[in-house]
Amino acid sequence: MRLLVTGGAGFIGSNLIRAIIDRPELECLINLDCLSYAGNLASLRDVEGNAKHRFQKVDLRDKDALRSVVKNHAITHVIHLAAESHVDRSVAGPDDFIHTNVVGTFNLLEACRDEWTQNGALRDDCRFHHVSTDEVYGSLGASGQFIEESPFAPNSPYSASKASSDLLVRSYRQTYGMNTVVTNSSNNYGPFQHPEKLIPVVIQALANRAPIPVYGDGQNVRDWLHVTDHVDALWLVLNHGSAGETYNIGTRNERTNLSVVELLCDLFGELQPDARGDSRALISFVDDRPGHDRRYAIDASKIENELGWKPNADFRSTLRDTVQWYLTNQDWIFEVVKRSSR
Repeated sequence: MRLLVTGGAGFIGSNLIRAIIDRPELECLINLDCLSYAGNLASLRDVEGNAKHRFQKVDLRDKDALRSVVKNHAITHVIHLAAESHVDRSVAGPDDFIHTNVVGTFNLLEACRDEWTQNGALRDDCRFHHVSTDEVYGSLGASGQFIEESPFAPNSPYSASKASSDLLVRSYRQTYGMNTVVTNSSNNYGPFQHPEKLIPVVIQALANRAPIPVYGDGQNVRDWLHVTDHVDALWLVLNHGSAGETYNIGTRNERTNLSVVELLCDLFGELQPDARGDSRALISFVDDRPGHDRRYAIDASKIENELGWKPNADFRSTLRDTVQWYLTNQDWIFEVVKRSSR
């Protein structure tokens, strides 16, 4: 396997690379990242000296450079993680989301189609794994769960761009016969997540004794998935998922945003017992985000029943570990925040 991981310097990508780099079936792993505000090679110091790991600073929007990487490294498999992913940024400025998530995915599909076509047909032994989000399905009411056949109903420029890229991948399967798989996951958490996401935002506010912003009434519900469980699922689907299929990845771990924030406050108090005052007193409700989806919930029965995947992470203990990681790695956070402000 000659694997291309796009977005490998990001949150999920860096965790994925650390998890699989020593797999014996990997001949090489090409890590492609343009090192935008969300990408940081400091997240990959553990694998810097690994002979299998080769970094390529390339933007998905650069069609020619992308084709060169796929061709020159004779890529046989792709895990496509690279994307603009922060909903707030998509509301403020959607352009980059369309160009990176939609056009960038198209460019990558075309590069792979060109490299993998032999005698007029696409090779069956090459695979394109597109990693997406449950946000493409829109918002749920008080009951029910998203399944793979749920209709798309994106409510933000981010989720619309991901839904568009999901459909592009589907079209390359249907039109050209490309060996594709798609995964749609619930909210991830864990180490190396960009500080603008909810859980790192709360931890940093607690560390600085600053107000903790909570959108609206805090009752928006998310299904939380630890990044280590997610990367296990990604590797499983890459190797054993059925061609042309979509797999939803979630843990049935539904919690309101407010309950997660409150638990983070309590865990911070356990780890920093000398912190001044009641951490929950820092919670500050702010105006809700435009188009803020009320509830997500994933039915992961398909990946569980067909591929035998099960999540292993205990939410409270891994969330506590996440708090401790951020408190211990303030230098990493400072570097990421500094790069984001450029």
